[in-house]
Amino acid sequence: MDNLEAFVRRLERLANQHPRLEKRYVRDAQNPFDFFRDREFLQRYRFPKEAVRGPLLEMVRPHFVRNSERGLPIPPVMKLLTALRFYATSSYQVVCGDLHGISQPSVSLIVKDVSRIFARRLPEYVKVPSTAEEVAQNALQFYEVAGFPGVLGAIDGTHIMIKNPGGAHAEVYRNRKGYFSINVQVIVNSKLVIMDLVVRRPGSCHDARVFDNSSIRARLEGGQVSGILIGDSGYPCREYLFTPILRPGSRAEERYNRSHIKTRNAVERAIGVWKRRFPCLKRGLGTL
Repeated sequence: MDNLEAFVRRLERLANQHPRLEKRYVRDAQNPFDFFRDREFLQRYRFPKEAVRGPLLEMVRPHFVRNSERGLPIPPVMKLLTALRFYATSSYQVVCGDLHGISQPSVSLIVKDVSRIFARRLPEYVKVPSTAEEVAQNALQFYEVAGFPGVLGAIDGTHIMIKNPGGAHAEVYRNRKGYFSINVQVIVNSKLVIMDLVVRRPGSCHDARVFDNSSIRARLEGGQVSGILIGDSGYPCREYLFTPILRPGSRAEERYNRSHIKTRNAVERAIGVWKRRFPCLKRGLGTL
């Protein structure tokens, strides 16, 4: 009997040390905050629960508040989660809708509305350094990478795949690789933080043309922004935009190219991280 009691106590201690995981059922998935653990939630929505419940929800909630419950409106938090799931998976809208019990047309409207809300708030978070201290700190961080002085940011273009827009000018959106896209100009700092975006040009538009028609070029030429941009050979070499030397003829030019490549690598890594976190930017923006 003593041995049995000792065995039972040992089992109780083991059970306390390794508690069973709480059972979860598919029917509870309507509330992703409770159904998914923190890591699982981050994998599916690309943001932690605290960020979704906090600043992201506060950003979109005022635009979706209704004075009545007529028509069984979709709660603002569910609209936000539906849009984030679409961004994070690049799945068809009908699949995202099935996950949350929403029809495909509603998902289409939700993604459009949430995207517009985020786009309107973009200038608050995506901006180049403005004060002298910010400019100096930014240039110092770039200098520590490969010894390139006075750098404001690294610039490059990336193509975001879209469906055939149709119409008489649809072919304007076909890029040199053969698919329809939007050519997005990105400028980042040494920490891979995006400081400027241009999302207006079709896929057939060259990177240099996108830059020539951007506000950052006008601000650099007008003296409103100081510093040097680092770009690849697709951009024109100017006093505020440095490109690599195609045929270096001296050791100094070779050192310049090495420093230039290491410094410009920030924008290539940033675009890779950006598209990896939100696969809809890489795989294309699906609908049905």
